[in-house]
Amino acid sequence: MIKLQKLKLYGFNNLTKSLSFCIYDICYANTNDSRNGYISYIDEQYNAIRLTKILRKTCSIIGANVLNIFHQDYEPQGASVTILVCEEPINIDKINVLNDNIISSSVVAHLDKSHICVHTYPESDPQSGICTFRADIEISTCGIISPLNALNYLIHKLESDIVTIEYRVRGFTRDINGIKHFIDHDINSIQNFMSDNIKAMYDMVDVNVYQENIFHTRMLLREFNLKNYLFNINLQDLKKEQQSHIINLLWKEMREIYYGRNITENKVNFS
Repeated sequence: MIKLQKLKLYGFNNLTKSLSFCIYDICYANTNDSRNGYISYIDEQYNAIRLTKILRKTCSIIGANVLNIFHQDYEPQGASVTILVCEEPINIDKINVLNDNIISSSVVAHLDKSHICVHTYPESDPQSGICTFRADIEISTCGIISPLNALNYLIHKLESDIVTIEYRVRGFTRDINGIKHFIDHDINSIQNFMSDNIKAMYDMVDVNVYQENIFHTRMLLREFNLKNYLFNINLQDLKKEQQSHIINLLWKEMREIYYGRNITENKVNFS
């Protein structure tokens, strides 16, 4: 759990802490029907109702109280969920629930400028057969609740090949002596808040701007087993040269996402 400095504040903690994820899942589908099938599968696996359950659990983990929930599935694909949260408990008698959406008619609690949202983006490349699913998640909180406490849960829950994470603390809060504080906890890397088993699963690199309280971590899954990346294809039905070709396509896609740039050379030596 993140530990905050014991500051005696003049008023409310006005620091805004934002944690953003881009989580990617990659696979190979060799026909148009298979690619459409993959997108349908992803839409079912990560529909708005299931994403809402994940985000509500996230609220519980970080100690946030839910004010409002809105979720939406899109055509032809994709989903979004947005949850407004607050630090202080709310009067449940003034909250109406309709079709798993929470609609507040009168909210007395401080909104804290806090929210959790997720958007999904399944897509495919008809030329290479590569399919990519991206979930974009943002947790933004104020006060003592910290999004970093949900870090391990979200990485585990949304099993993925590549993860890019950004954490930023914005604004300032003022103590009883009038001194401004631009951060209220110790951090030198997002990796400080990851479990050992997650760090063992991924290769990671940091790009941090300490003086601006901006932290960035990129993660690439270490172990690669081709059968886990084939959609509606049996590994035994592929010849060795086909397997090598698909592996190179997948690794090229994964490295381009990990490094954030296109790679012209796509040969990978696994010998």
